[in-house]
Amino acid sequence: MKQALNGKRVAILATNGFEESELSVPRAALQKEGVEVHVVSVDGDAIRAWAETDWGDTYKADRSLANANESDYHALVLPGGLFNPDELRLNDNALSFVKAFFQAGKPVAAICHAPWILINAELVKGRKMTSVASVAQDLRNAGANWVDESVVVDSGLVTSRTPKDLDAFNAKLLEELQEGRHSGQHA
Repeated sequence: MKQALNGKRVAILATNGFEESELSVPRAALQKEGVEVHVVSVDGDAIRAWAETDWGDTYKADRSLANANESDYHALVLPGGLFNPDELRLNDNALSFVKAFFQAGKPVAAICHAPWILINAELVKGRKMTSVASVAQDLRNAGANWVDESVVVDSGLVTSRTPKDLDAFNAKLLEELQEGRHSGQHA
C-alpha cells in the first residue's frame, strides 16, 4: 500500500485535550505508509494531549487553522477525547474546515467523541456511524444511524468508538485514503 499512498497528505485537526492515542497512533500508521501528516491546531500553537486519565505529552502543530486549507490535503482525521471535540464543535472555522472535506468528497475519520464536531457541522443526518457510547444518543438525535461496531465506513466517513478500535480505524482510514474521493459524501 505504501506506493499508493506516497505523496498523500492528511490533516489531523485537534486542540488541547485530544485523546493522545487517537492522534499519535493514526499519525504513526499514516507516516509508516509514506503519508505526510500535518497536525492542525486552532492557533498553530502546540497542543497538549489527554492520556486516558491525566494530561499527556505536548504535540507541535504544523499549521494553524487559518493557514490550513482542505485543498492541501487528501483526508482529515478528527481525534476524540472529551475536551478537544467539545471546543472544536463551537469553532466556526473548524466547522468550515471539516465541511470543506465533505463537500470535496474527501475521506474524514472521526473517533470517540469527535463525531460531536460532525453533528455541529450538520454532516451526520442519514449516515451510518459509531462513536463512544456517550455520544450515541447525540448522533441519533442528529439523524445518524448509530451502531455499536469497532469501525463503520459510510461514503468515505470512517468512525470508531474508542482507542481499543484504533487498529480497525487505521486500516479503514488507509483504505479510504487509497480509494480517494467519494462522490456520495457531499455536505
